[in-house]
Amino acid sequence: MLHIRPFTPEDQAAARHLILQGLGSHFGWIDESRNPDLDDIQHHYLEQGSLFVVAEQEGKIVGTGALVAEGPGVSRMVRISVSLEHQRQGIGRRLVNHLVQQAWAQGNHRIVVETNLDWEDAIGLYEAAGFSQYDHDEESVYLSLDHN
Repeated sequence: MLHIRPFTPEDQAAARHLILQGLGSHFGWIDESRNPDLDDIQHHYLEQGSLFVVAEQEGKIVGTGALVAEGPGVSRMVRISVSLEHQRQGIGRRLVNHLVQQAWAQGNHRIVVETNLDWEDAIGLYEAAGFSQYDHDEESVYLSLDHN
Protein backbone atom coordinates (compact mmCIF):
# COMPACT_ATOMS: atom_id res chain seq x y z
CA MET A 1 0.00 0.00 0.00
CA LEU A 2 1.28 3.47 -0.89
CA HIS A 3 1.51 6.08 1.85
CA ILE A 4 2.32 9.74 1.17
CA ARG A 5 3.73 11.47 4.22
CA PRO A 6 5.82 14.49 5.21
CA PHE A 7 9.59 14.23 4.76
CA THR A 8 11.65 13.54 7.88
CA PRO A 9 15.43 13.96 8.26
CA GLU A 10 15.77 10.16 8.22
CA ASP A 11 14.54 10.25 4.59
CA GLN A 12 17.43 12.48 3.42
CA ALA A 13 19.71 9.88 1.81
CA ALA A 14 16.93 7.87 0.16
CA ALA A 15 15.11 10.94 -1.20
CA ARG A 16 18.32 12.48 -2.57
CA HIS A 17 19.33 9.20 -4.22
CA LEU A 18 15.90 8.68 -5.78
CA ILE A 19 15.76 12.18 -7.30
CA LEU A 20 19.33 12.05 -8.63
CA GLN A 21 18.73 8.57 -10.06
CA GLY A 22 15.73 9.89 -11.98
CA LEU A 23 17.66 12.86 -13.32
CA GLY A 24 20.56 10.64 -14.32
CA SER A 25 18.26 8.22 -16.08
CA HIS A 26 16.63 11.00 -18.09
CA PHE A 27 19.72 13.05 -18.95
CA GLY A 28 22.30 10.26 -19.04
CA TRP A 29 24.50 12.04 -16.48
CA ILE A 30 24.20 13.84 -13.15
CA ASP A 31 25.76 17.17 -12.23
CA GLU A 32 25.28 17.13 -8.46
CA SER A 33 26.47 20.75 -8.22
CA ARG A 34 23.24 21.78 -10.00
CA ASN A 35 21.16 20.26 -7.20
CA PRO A 36 22.44 21.80 -3.94
CA ASP A 37 18.95 21.73 -2.41
CA LEU A 38 19.17 17.94 -2.25
CA ASP A 39 22.15 18.05 0.11
CA ASP A 40 19.92 19.26 2.95
CA ILE A 41 16.22 18.89 2.16
CA GLN A 42 15.25 19.79 5.73
CA HIS A 43 16.99 23.16 5.46
CA HIS A 44 16.18 24.01 1.84
CA TYR A 45 12.50 23.10 2.04
CA LEU A 46 11.00 22.52 5.49
CA GLU A 47 12.87 25.25 7.33
CA GLN A 48 11.89 27.69 4.57
CA GLY A 49 8.19 26.90 5.06
CA SER A 50 7.84 24.60 2.07
CA LEU A 51 6.15 21.21 1.98
CA PHE A 52 8.23 18.18 0.99
CA VAL A 53 6.60 14.75 0.93
CA VAL A 54 7.70 11.21 0.25
CA ALA A 55 5.71 8.29 -1.11
CA GLU A 56 6.47 5.15 0.84
CA GLN A 57 5.60 1.59 -0.12
CA GLU A 58 6.49 -1.44 2.00
CA GLY A 59 8.88 0.70 4.06
CA LYS A 60 10.78 2.02 1.02
CA ILE A 61 10.69 5.55 -0.38
CA VAL A 62 9.46 5.27 -3.96
CA GLY A 63 8.60 8.90 -4.73
CA THR A 64 9.07 12.52 -3.73
CA GLY A 65 7.46 15.89 -4.31
CA ALA A 66 7.46 19.41 -2.93
CA LEU A 67 5.50 22.66 -2.92
CA VAL A 68 7.30 25.97 -2.54
CA ALA A 69 5.79 29.45 -2.33
CA GLU A 70 6.08 31.29 -5.62
CA GLY A 71 4.18 34.41 -4.64
CA PRO A 72 0.91 35.44 -3.00
CA GLY A 73 -1.57 32.62 -3.59
CA VAL A 74 0.79 30.75 -5.93
CA SER A 75 2.81 27.60 -5.24
CA ARG A 76 5.44 25.92 -7.39
CA MET A 77 5.52 22.13 -7.58
CA VAL A 78 9.08 20.77 -7.66
CA ARG A 79 11.07 17.57 -7.18
CA ILE A 80 8.32 15.23 -8.37
CA SER A 81 10.20 11.98 -8.80
CA VAL A 82 9.34 8.28 -8.78
CA SER A 83 11.93 5.51 -8.52
CA LEU A 84 12.67 3.86 -11.85
CA GLU A 85 11.35 0.46 -10.74
CA HIS A 86 8.04 1.99 -9.54
CA GLN A 87 7.19 4.18 -12.53
CA ARG A 88 3.97 3.65 -14.49
CA GLN A 89 2.11 2.52 -11.35
CA GLY A 90 0.22 5.76 -10.67
CA ILE A 91 2.59 6.95 -7.94
CA GLY A 92 3.51 10.18 -9.74
CA ARG A 93 -0.17 10.94 -10.29
CA ARG A 94 -0.93 10.33 -6.61
CA LEU A 95 1.94 12.61 -5.58
CA VAL A 96 0.77 15.38 -7.90
CA ASN A 97 -2.85 15.04 -6.71
CA HIS A 98 -1.72 15.08 -3.07
CA LEU A 99 0.31 18.26 -3.59
CA VAL A 100 -2.54 19.92 -5.49
CA GLN A 101 -4.88 19.23 -2.57
CA GLN A 102 -2.29 20.59 -0.14
CA ALA A 103 -1.88 23.76 -2.22
CA TRP A 104 -5.64 24.37 -2.25
CA ALA A 105 -5.82 23.68 1.51
CA GLN A 106 -3.11 26.33 2.03
CA GLY A 107 -5.34 28.86 0.26
CA ASN A 108 -3.43 28.98 -3.01
CA HIS A 109 -5.32 29.77 -6.19
CA ARG A 110 -2.62 28.71 -8.66
CA ILE A 111 0.08 26.06 -8.95
CA VAL A 112 2.90 26.29 -11.46
CA VAL A 113 5.41 23.68 -12.57
CA GLU A 114 8.36 23.65 -14.95
CA THR A 115 9.90 20.66 -16.69
CA ASN A 116 12.21 19.99 -19.58
CA LEU A 117 10.67 20.38 -23.02
CA ASP A 118 11.72 16.85 -23.99
CA TRP A 119 10.48 15.17 -20.79
CA GLU A 120 7.26 13.93 -22.37
CA ASP A 121 6.29 11.61 -19.51
CA ALA A 122 6.43 14.48 -17.01
CA ILE A 123 4.47 16.80 -19.29
CA GLY A 124 1.87 14.07 -19.76
CA LEU A 125 1.63 13.52 -16.02
CA TYR A 126 0.94 17.19 -15.33
CA GLU A 127 -1.51 17.54 -18.21
CA ALA A 128 -3.40 14.43 -17.05
CA ALA A 129 -3.72 16.13 -13.65
CA GLY A 130 -5.32 19.18 -15.27
CA PHE A 131 -2.31 21.44 -15.78
CA SER A 132 -2.13 23.53 -18.98
CA GLN A 133 0.94 24.79 -20.77
CA TYR A 134 1.23 28.56 -20.67
CA ASP A 135 4.78 29.13 -21.93
CA HIS A 136 7.96 27.45 -23.12
CA ASP A 137 11.49 28.30 -24.11
CA GLU A 138 14.27 26.36 -25.81
CA GLU A 139 14.74 24.10 -22.74
CA SER A 140 11.61 24.15 -20.60
CA VAL A 141 7.85 24.01 -20.66
CA TYR A 142 5.80 25.87 -18.04
CA LEU A 143 2.43 24.61 -16.89
CA SER A 144 -0.17 25.88 -14.42
CA LEU A 145 -3.33 24.78 -12.69
CA ASP A 146 -5.86 27.28 -11.37
CA HIS A 147 -8.26 26.64 -8.51
CA ASN A 148 -11.86 27.34 -9.44
